[in-house]
Amino acid sequence: MKLRPLAAALCGIVLAGCETVDPGDSSRASMNAAIQAEPAGSYFVGRRMYKKDYKMWGWVREPGKPWKTAKLVLFNEQQKLAPDREQNKIGTDHNYEYKLTGYFSGETIYEPASDSFYPEFVFLGGEVTAISPPNIYQQKRQNEPSVRILQAPL
Repeated sequence: MKLRPLAAALCGIVLAGCETVDPGDSSRASMNAAIQAEPAGSYFVGRRMYKKDYKMWGWVREPGKPWKTAKLVLFNEQQKLAPDREQNKIGTDHNYEYKLTGYFSGETIYEPASDSFYPEFVFLGGEVTAISPPNIYQQKRQNEPSVRILQAPL
């Protein structure tokens, strides 16, 4: 019986350390409004997510669609190298946002470190649209390259 107050206090301390993002905050609302205003076209929007332990490129979504519809992808770089790889500076574009050209091949590729399969995106080109875009994750720690969180964006 004496352990219950101790357990409750410990839970309070642990939960207080969890940082989540309010999906209704003003920056998220303005980001969602900007997404809805994106012009239609034959391009994709990508958010680079560099993780030291994983080999996926990041999140890719269709223009005008929210980040929660994005897919975590592996790039097929047979026709063009990803921007950071082309400069031989892996991960230096972490959290950059891109306007991407390319297509989903319909194939899935195994990524051993996460023991999961991801869609293949054939990368044909891209241009940086933002180097410090708003947070798209529930936990800000997901943005850290050493943290092994792979939750989908909000």
